Amino acid sequence: MTKRISLILFLMIFSSVALAQSYGSREGRGEGSFLLNYQLGQDEGFKGGSSLDIDDSLGWGFSFGWNWTSKVNLSYTFMVNKPDYSAVIVPDGDAPETIDHELSKYSHRFNGTYHFLDGDITPFVTGGIGWTKLDSNIADGLPDVGCWWDPWWGYICYEDWDTYSETEFTYNLGVGVRWDINSSMFSRAAYSREFISVKGGDLNFDMATLEIGWMF
Repeated sequence: MTKRISLILFLMIFSSVALAQSYGSREGRGEGSFLLNYQLGQDEGFKGGSSLDIDDSLGWGFSFGWNWTSKVNLSYTFMVNKPDYSAVIVPDGDAPETIDHELSKYSHRFNGTYHFLDGDITPFVTGGIGWTKLDSNIADGLPDVGCWWDPWWGYICYEDWDTYSETEFTYNLGVGVRWDINSSMFSRAAYSREFISVKGGDLNFDMATLEIGWMF
């Protein structure tokens, strides 16, 4: 497996040198992109016997960045994933409780990226910091109810629930390949890991990302 990965990385770098055509420098140009994000699931145990099993999921997002040079890029990225999960909660002195639901995960990243080559096809490394909100979508207490009078529809009422959620500081590391398709359009493929510390343990998500974007 190690030899196979080394061969793939070698071919990626070799193809970057051999196939790249010049469409002009990235330096001093902004960019925006849309992305698909495939997040790998995980099965974690926590203190007291509780556990969390999160499924794989396909998410989406967008990114905005600035190329300070042809090799250095700074960016902001927002991503959403909504995987199914199964949680076993062990309250003090009570019987374990199992919950099957959908998790909402909202990630914000501020990243620095270094491209190894000046050409239009180049491998890169990336890393940064940010924050992630994890929402269990499980109601935390009774709903808030509000009503008002509408002259056309009469009384209109709504219900809103607070849910068990937390927002945590995160950092991420990744590698990938960038291809500047022409002078204004580019694509990126990357594999990264997002590190999150939560109460009772850690949740570290591996993910593969495919982007299509435009420079301006």
